[in-house]
Amino acid sequence: MRKPMIAGNWKMHLTRKEAGELASAIKKGLDPDLKHEVLLAPSFTNLETVKNIIFDSKILLSAQNMCWEEKGAFTGEVSPLQLKDIGCDYVIIGHSERRKIFGETDETLNKKIKSALKNNLKVIFCIGETLEERENNQTYRVLQTQIQNGLKEISKEDLSAIVIAYEPVWAIGTGKTATPDQAEDAHIFVRKEISRLYDTNTSENIRILYGGSVKAENIDELMAKPNIDGALVGGESLKADKFLRVIHYQKVLSK
Repeated sequence: MRKPMIAGNWKMHLTRKEAGELASAIKKGLDPDLKHEVLLAPSFTNLETVKNIIFDSKILLSAQNMCWEEKGAFTGEVSPLQLKDIGCDYVIIGHSERRKIFGETDETLNKKIKSALKNNLKVIFCIGETLEERENNQTYRVLQTQIQNGLKEISKEDLSAIVIAYEPVWAIGTGKTATPDQAEDAHIFVRKEISRLYDTNTSENIRILYGGSVKAENIDELMAKPNIDGALVGGESLKADKFLRVIHYQKVLSK
């Protein structure tokens, strides 16, 4: 049985004071009997602040990015050793904003994934197509390429430390959301591709999150789909009341 995960990606927002207040509000509002995982991914400058607040809770801490090297002359970068030292459980790798704005390639992301795993950091590996690619019926080709190249030479055993996040680029920060059926279809394809590359048992056990304008208003229908194992939430995770509603989603029958 796959344990759901609700992850909040705070991107380049919040001062340390604001991040501390938000983390405190989320921690306070959590149902103590919550069975699924909750993860917060603040910016680098806020990692320690948030860690000090959530240390005695079940909330997991993630960085939003990292360098593939453990140390060296890489001005402006942060290493997996530094992330582990500050208390990170996870690191997000391959977010569409890193791919699109900063030009990160599948090959670079593959190096980052390998480095994270080597340093005992779990990974949220993001994949997804642009609007142009979807309109040209290239969604599955893009997802297949990103999965094959991003997970190149990653063993079946190491895959257990990876969560995949399907994020259609056209739905990130746009207010547009893939319909539950569109998201489910993509997740089914990803699961089939993992089965092809590894085996059926591995594909059934890997968690696949949906990301892309996830909100309190649409989380229930998204989470009702059998292949959607959680959400990677952007803007909605910056508002404690809204994010808590997403965290405490109710499974409903989709129409």
